[in-house]
Amino acid sequence: MEKQKILISACLLGEKVRYDGKDSFCQHPVLQQWQQENRLVPVCPEMAGGLPTPRPACQILGLGGGDAVLQGKAQVISSVGVDSTASYLQGAHKALQLAQTHSVVMAILKARSPSCGNNNIYDGSFSKKLIPGMGVTVALLAQHGFTVFNEEQIEEAILFFNARS
Repeated sequence: MEKQKILISACLLGEKVRYDGKDSFCQHPVLQQWQQENRLVPVCPEMAGGLPTPRPACQILGLGGGDAVLQGKAQVISSVGVDSTASYLQGAHKALQLAQTHSVVMAILKARSPSCGNNNIYDGSFSKKLIPGMGVTVALLAQHGFTVFNEEQIEEAILFFNARS
């Protein structure tokens, strides 16, 4: 039987792909174990969508978060006013394709990101105000039945994964 895989934000593995050119390395021992077992499928939806690193910060403008972006009812706008919606949509579809190709059982993605946030995202005002919602990639993955955790939910992710292996 093929090893069960996990889609993971590349920044959580120490790749310097965040908008600010940094990473969000997560040192959890189980993540390191899964990496050694070749279970992790890294992705940065923003880079996959063609955006450079570093790049201006982006937020979803409009109500409804990632679902609204997928429906064309909201946009992803950078801090300098550039509409980056097309790149976010392209990156989300590439992440979904990776998840499907590798038969992943779940994802662990970066909290609060306009792509990868699963519980909260920034409100679009660039004032650091969080609102309930999902990023574009998470919304697309959820529409296709994938369960997404963030790096603050590793213990829940482990329980979910172990229940499926």
